[in-house]
Amino acid sequence: MNLDKLLRNNIKALKPYSSARDEFSGEADVYLDANENPFNKPYNRYPDPLQWAVKEKIASMKAVDPEKIFLGNGSDEPIDIILRAFCEPGIDNMVSIEPTYGMYQVAADINNVEVRKVKLDKEFGFSAQQLLDAANLYTKVIFICSPNNPTANLLDKAEIIKLLTGFDGLVVLDEAYIDFAPESSMLPDLDKYENLIVLQTFSKAWGMAGIRLGMAFAQPEIIRIFNKVKYPYNINMLTQKKALELLDHFQEKDEWVKIIIEERGKMIRKLFKLPFVQVVYPSDANFILVKMNDARGIYEYLTEKKIIVRDRSKIVLCDDCLRITIGSPKENRKLRKALKKLI
Repeated sequence: MNLDKLLRNNIKALKPYSSARDEFSGEADVYLDANENPFNKPYNRYPDPLQWAVKEKIASMKAVDPEKIFLGNGSDEPIDIILRAFCEPGIDNMVSIEPTYGMYQVAADINNVEVRKVKLDKEFGFSAQQLLDAANLYTKVIFICSPNNPTANLLDKAEIIKLLTGFDGLVVLDEAYIDFAPESSMLPDLDKYENLIVLQTFSKAWGMAGIRLGMAFAQPEIIRIFNKVKYPYNINMLTQKKALELLDHFQEKDEWVKIIIEERGKMIRKLFKLPFVQVVYPSDANFILVKMNDARGIYEYLTEKKIIVRDRSKIVLCDDCLRITIGSPKENRKLRKALKKLI
């Protein structure tokens, strides 16, 4: 992979904003460099622009060098940065599977980047060769979500590797739901494939959706580009502080994941017994995709009961499907009780 060739010319020439905290490291007694208010400590100070304390803790937990970590405002920030840094608007394109996470398309539309979609098969699998065939000389990046949203299934690792070895551009593997899957992350393979970018998040297994913190893992030269393009203080002090606090409780996160996986199995078994349920697709995530008679009508019924699920009926390959997140045992029982009343 020729990273210099992939990068937009204006990004190559970009001189990034240098914040006051970029120009100084360590601790001082008096800070008069950033035009901060001297009162209301510690919130009067700008946060660490590169979030080193959080990155070091993540690095230790995931056995990855801190220099290979980028932290964003959710995973949506690195998704957007990838397109802004590498895809020339109106000229370059990206390839993705369909259906998949909707923000890839939204970010591409915002950046005026064409999306070339390759439909999954009936079992929600994909062919690497089909994605490679969809690419051309102007394709800079391929997006893969595994486990995929909204289909909930892990994608074939062998096919993902074919993409990594057969494509000269970047391959983004979004692993937002990997903690709920039987297979492990591809993070240990990061050094095998220089074009691999792995996205993970604190929103799902870690239960931190409200603090908006996403992770991107890649080779240091890619991470340096992300840091060059991002806003100077993209992760606020409160988010960094809360992340450090919760990262010390990884045993609790593991217990949450265990409960959710158990509840997922129970939910699948119970839903199969309902006469209006046609298919409950296998799930490797913290949600399930369910095909049922009159999915829209059931969605509206549940909404009236103040139970909110996601209607995916208009998504490709998801006709008459609802996407149901696995909640707490109490929430799951409430959903099943409401559905039983439709029999």
